[in-house]
Amino acid sequence: GPGCDAANEPEGLPETRAGTRPAVAASHGSRSGARPDQGLAVDAACSGNPGPGGWGCLLRFEDGSQREFGAAEANTTNNRMELMAVIAGLKAIKKEGIPIRIFSDSKYVVQAVEQGWLLKWMKTGFAGGKKNQDLWREYFSLSKKFQIQFIWVKGHADNTFNNLCDQLATAAANGKNLLVD
Repeated sequence: GPGCDAANEPEGLPETRAGTRPAVAASHGSRSGARPDQGLAVDAACSGNPGPGGWGCLLRFEDGSQREFGAAEANTTNNRMELMAVIAGLKAIKKEGIPIRIFSDSKYVVQAVEQGWLLKWMKTGFAGGKKNQDLWREYFSLSKKFQIQFIWVKGHADNTFNNLCDQLATAAANGKNLLVD
């Protein structure tokens, strides 16, 4: 799961046998004794765009434990919910300066960060009316506290952790079984 060494797993979070937890990487092998990875899987759901929406997070800790949470908004967009999931997940991580892998099926979020779009938007003051400036600025501020790597995963596929986050997001958007942090 997040926190696992998924570098050789193009689909992202590895699958596990029923009843077992994914193995957690011990470290990155740094001579300085780098701390183990933590990781975050996120997803969002929106009924209408805009419309009622929700997000879900699965936060995996270095000891293999995990925390699931989500929330909803009455009138939002899917892209805002994707960003909110990342922001909420990062806010839940207490250790700063550690590597964090964020697994997301949102090309909007993954590409904005990994392809440098966000840095360009920040430098130009979001010229051209880029949307979700408030959330991007909040993410940018939080991102400075960690060593973040985004990993895109295919949504609505056989990825257990992405599917769980989708269920959390959908339940939140539908106002059923909302898990409150």
